[in-house]
Amino acid sequence: MKQLTIREARQSLSQIERLLEVEGELTITRRGEPVAQLVPIDRRRPIPSHQALRDKMRRMRRGSEKLIRQDREVR
Repeated sequence: MKQLTIREARQSLSQIERLLEVEGELTITRRGEPVAQLVPIDRRRPIPSHQALRDKMRRMRRGSEKLIRQDREVR
């Protein structure tokens, strides 16, 4: 993993993509402290559909309409 200062990152902005290909990850530092980490996006991974995300969610024991109604009655 290569470390760049903010100044070096600005100067090599046009070469960041190539640096990511070679290094895999880049850390940008300010006064020696890391402030950002750049990682390449894996283009082969598909963006999940809304349905796929819903299927991964845990099912609620009670429907949301019942929870909302109960909350309104309490107030």
